[in-house]
Amino acid sequence: MSAPLLATASPLAVNVLDAQSLLGAFGVLGVGVVLFAETGLLVGFFLPGDSLLFTAGLLCTSSSATGVHLSLAPLLIMAVAGTLTGSQCGYLIGRKAGGTLLARSRSARLHEGAQRAEELLGRYGFAKAIVLARFVPVVRTVLNPMAGALGVPARSFTLWQVAGGVLWTVGLTLGGYALGSSIPNVDHYLLPVVALIVALSLLPLLTEVLRSRRAAAGRRSGAGE
Repeated sequence: MSAPLLATASPLAVNVLDAQSLLGAFGVLGVGVVLFAETGLLVGFFLPGDSLLFTAGLLCTSSSATGVHLSLAPLLIMAVAGTLTGSQCGYLIGRKAGGTLLARSRSARLHEGAQRAEELLGRYGFAKAIVLARFVPVVRTVLNPMAGALGVPARSFTLWQVAGGVLWTVGLTLGGYALGSSIPNVDHYLLPVVALIVALSLLPLLTEVLRSRRAAAGRRSGAGE
């Protein structure tokens, strides 16, 4: 099946949790929309940002046999634009609405992400926290409105979200592109490759959870002495 046919597939048949399905239906435009939603709107916390970028980069290579071929330059432009505008939108929502939107959500995963985001801001400061959050699923969604609600200066937020956003989007996209260019027919193993990327993206979150638990255990131990 040709790429144009895939690009015009019915949106009703699209699995929004599957990177290849999204790319086949919407191409680079879908990348920008998904990244905007994931980084700017709390409802987008479940979207596959890491795997989407990596898969999109892989599908820019001529070795891909999936029937979907993307152009690298438009992909990078759309990915960066979606990420940066989404993050800025999330920050502005946080400044205006405070924690109201988050308080209304019943998602335990979303609230856990908000807690991690607040801990990152407190532990590492604005610059490092905003850049690190890009690489942690869910946290990158909630940190932007949290930064706005907590009064992070707009100039500092904008500077570091741009730095982190470009590093995240370009890094993962070029990583997929490099892998697809160096290994023939790597897309035949796309599922395990994407699973590995998702697992690696969760490592920072796991590290933070373990560190928080050790710190809490240390405080309890100190209080019991």
